[in-house]
Amino acid sequence: MASRQARILILCKTYPSPSGKHAETSCIAGMENNGSLIRLFPIPFRLIGDERQFKKWQWINVRIDRAPNDRRAESHKVFVDTISLDGNPVPTKNGWAERRSLLQKLAIFDDFTALETARQQSGPTLGIVRPAKILGLDITPVDRPEWTENEKAKLLQHQQQAGLFEATDAKSISILKKLPFDFHYRYASSDASVSYKHKIVDWEIGALFWNCHKIYGEKWEVPFRDKLERSLPSADLMFLMGTIHRFPDQWLIVSLLYPPKPQTGVGVQGSFFDP
Repeated sequence: MASRQARILILCKTYPSPSGKHAETSCIAGMENNGSLIRLFPIPFRLIGDERQFKKWQWINVRIDRAPNDRRAESHKVFVDTISLDGNPVPTKNGWAERRSLLQKLAIFDDFTALETARQQSGPTLGIVRPAKILGLDITPVDRPEWTENEKAKLLQHQQQAGLFEATDAKSISILKKLPFDFHYRYASSDASVSYKHKIVDWEIGALFWNCHKIYGEKWEVPFRDKLERSLPSADLMFLMGTIHRFPDQWLIVSLLYPPKPQTGVGVQGSFFDP
């Protein structure tokens, strides 16, 4: 299939990870004008020049093509040098009115099992789930809180690759910090009869951890949990979920979407987030 030009609303940036071919990459997901969800990978986001640095809830124009080694229908490779920003991020005014109107183009599942059933029947590997209730947040130390020497080598590759991106100054890009914890949401199904547990890989959550750690030091967990277990669930919290390429039946929470509940009209986006 020939490449094509696309207009995409960014809904997801995952926390970057080392990549042998691309130094460090993020999985980006969003929706096209017609409401179709799309996955863009791999994108070495922190290595892209400022004029192409996009934010969550921002429209971009970009040339894309089907990912050659990824059978997931939504997966596309990106011609990074064709990225252009299309205006400012969609505003949150009037209780997320404009953002809500865009979300209405998407199918929203009230139960994770329904999304998995849809995958088995028709193949979607991206979808939005609205949890009935957040049961808790599991915080688990990772086995290796520091990068291995091999992973560090991959991360340093950007110094040789920086010339691919016109506005990139390799010396100005710090080594990506590894998250020392994994974060999993536990949540209930629509009728509360079944509970689920899924890992959160949203870049915002990584930023939230580092900001809480910077401000509160060893007491970071209290404000972090408050945001994830109280503040966000008090909104109309939804999960943008995606499957793992190598394990098509395993899902991750790749992005958190949290419009205020209509009856309150009060947003919950906090200053800790710095995506």
